[in-house]
This record gives sequence, C-alpha cells and structure tokens, in this order.
Amino acid sequence: MRTQNLNINVHHVTRVEGHGNITVNATDGKIERCEWSVPEAPRFFEAMVRGRHYSEVARITSRICGICSVGHTLASVKATEDALGMEISEQSVLLRRILKHGENFDSNVLHVYFLVAPDLLDAPSVFPLAVSHPEVVKRALRMKKLGCDWAGLISGRSTHPTRVVPGGFAEVPTEKELANLKQSILDMVPDAVATLETLIALAPKIPALERPTEYVALKDDYEYGLYDGKIACFMPDGSQELFDIHDYRQVTNEWVSPLSTAKYAKHNLDSYMAGALARINNNYDQLHPEAKKAAEALGFQTPCFNPYFNSVAQFIECIHDAYVTVGYIDELLDKGVKFERPVKPTKFSRGSGGVEVPRGILFHEYEYDEEGFCVMGNCIIPTNQNHANIQLDMEKFVPELMDAGKTEAEIELTLEMLVRAYDPCISCSTHYLDVKFVR
Repeated sequence: MRTQNLNINVHHVTRVEGHGNITVNATDGKIERCEWSVPEAPRFFEAMVRGRHYSEVARITSRICGICSVGHTLASVKATEDALGMEISEQSVLLRRILKHGENFDSNVLHVYFLVAPDLLDAPSVFPLAVSHPEVVKRALRMKKLGCDWAGLISGRSTHPTRVVPGGFAEVPTEKELANLKQSILDMVPDAVATLETLIALAPKIPALERPTEYVALKDDYEYGLYDGKIACFMPDGSQELFDIHDYRQVTNEWVSPLSTAKYAKHNLDSYMAGALARINNNYDQLHPEAKKAAEALGFQTPCFNPYFNSVAQFIECIHDAYVTVGYIDELLDKGVKFERPVKPTKFSRGSGGVEVPRGILFHEYEYDEEGFCVMGNCIIPTNQNHANIQLDMEKFVPELMDAGKTEAEIELTLEMLVRAYDPCISCSTHYLDVKFVR
C-alpha cells in the first residue's frame, strides 16, 4: 500500500561535514514539499586571498577544508603556476600524483568505513561498531592511519600541507621514506581484501535508485584523472564531451537556488554529479587491473546511474590508489630522488587549476599583478556542484519509496543515506547567493 502521509524534518544531517537539512511533507499520498536545503554561512576565502603574495595563497585556501586541504593546495598551486608561467619538474609531478592518491585513499576510507558503514550495519554511528564489529573498526583505523601517513610524508602533514609550494616542493621525502611507504601500502592488501569481502556481503543493503544524469570529472591521458587533465562530461547516452581546464565556467554555470545559501551548478542537464562515481563513469578503462577486479567482484558496471554506489566507487578507487602509487614510487626510486629548488615565475597573469578531490572536481583561478600579488580569486567546490543533483535524486526517489509502502522512518533514513552517499563537504562553499538590499 502506498505511503499516504509524511512529515520528515531532518535539521542538519549527521555524518556529513557542514549543515544540510531534509524536509519532506506528504498528505493523502500527495507530496507537498521535498527539499534538500543548505543553511551554511559565507566563508569569504576569495576575498582573503586578494592582496596576498602568490607564495601565501595556497596556505590560505588549504583552510577551505580540513579534509580536502591537499586537493585545495594542489588546485591552488596549479592555478598559480599557470598564471606565473612555472613549469615544474617531472619529479615534482610524480610526487604530487602520489600525494593526490594518498589524499583520495585517506578520505575515501574515512567515508566508506566511518560515515557509510554504520547505515549498512544498522548502527547510529561508528562507535557502537567498536563493540559489535571490533575487527572491522580496527581494520578501518589501520587503513585510515596509512592514508594519513601517506599524504603526510609527501606534503609535510596530511592536513594543510607545508611542503607543496608554487614551483614544486619546499622539501621532498627521502628514498628510504618512500620505500617504507611502498611497503606499508603492500602490507595493507589483506585489509583491502577483507574490506572487499565486507562490501560484497553488505551490497544488497544499498538502496536501488536509478537516475541517469551528467557526470563531470577530470580525464587525463597520463592516468586515471585525479591530478591533471581536461574536464570530461559523460552523458547518459554514453557520449563524452571534453573541455580545457581554462573553460571551467562553461561547465559549472553557477546559479542561485532558493533552497540554499550556496550556489548550484549545471551544464547540459538541470544538474550533474561530481565525485568517485563521476570519475569512474568517465575513466573506468584507466583503472588499475586490481581495481577492475574489485569492481567485477562487487558487480559494479559502468555506466552506473545509482548515486548510492558512489561509496562503492570510492572503495574501488582505494585499490587503484594503492597499486598506482606503488608503481610511482618504483619509478622515483629507479631515477633517484633529489631536492630541487622551486621554479621562479616567468610572467604575471591569470591562470586556472583543477584537481579531483574525493568529493569531485575542484577549480581554482587567480590573477596576479606584476609584483606577484593576487588581485582576483575564484574557487568552485565539488559539493556545490552536487547540490542540484541531490535535490533531483530526492524528487525522483521519494515517490518510489512511497509507492513501495516504506514507513516514514525508512524513508527518512534512506534520504539521509542518499546525502551521505555524496560525501558532501557542505561548509566548504566559497560562493553564496548575492543579497541586494532594496530601500
């Protein structure tokens, strides 16, 4: 029997970063309200960087997010290097790729185990799991520690990096440290296998929502797009459109929604999705063979149109991150690692940089004057790019859940799980709606 009445009012969804609300009202089977809303306050980071020297900008913008600070640092220095004509060395690029994979692994493990797993194991949070599933929690902590050590070794610390600077690195790890990191990653393989087995067992509990949309991510000729590449837009019909990173505004097309203090984005459709699922839909062929084996074991096929499988995609990426990084370390050790002074500016102009952070594609753009001081900054955050997609997912799924006769409590949990599947970093927005005072 179809569910007739709903009164769902989730004030601040838990196990996500920042504040977001879910409101669903239905009377006599008719939906009156179905909203995903964001009430966060402004951050003003783009104003903070104006008037600051190029050597300071990435230090400031890394504070946009305590989880994606590596990604913000890399997007920032790439935009600065583009504006200042800095061509970094092959060694610096490899080290940054290792760092990007480290952040991706770290955050994906955090999300899959600590934020999503409790829903699949019928727990309100990860803390009860320490009693009911102690080995799962211990495994999660071991993998999380590896991610922190991985990113911290390359960047000086895993949160708000100190070593990554415009033009290269202020300090590089030793060959012995890199060899130890390689061994730590290889030692993690049994935990990854156990995680795969756990996910296979829990996969039937993942909600079934199919809503084809547009998927936007980096696509890199060199490897699976994380650190570099063009903007790829994958459509439900299988077509893919590519844009240069400098043309990112043609893709993001920010707009103001009355449901949110943060701006939304759209491209070919009314919304698009960013994140691990978008990356895999755009780049599946470039996954490491071991990651493809994990995907096959999980029954994961592309294109995948179920947003709840974003968490599955994150785990598949963890396998990819590990094996690709081992290869990069071998490449560095074969060539030898040496300290290189950061490259100096050759011009002062405007430049753009893009990377994939765990939550999706991230853009930074700056303009510098002839003395190297920033006169303009622009940052577009992946969670903002996902807000419209979350809203449309809810609008499609709520009627289906009502038709299936789900209870109010079941629908509320399923919608919270939908938001968590996107792994949103809600307070990281830099763009908020414009307020005009009419007197």
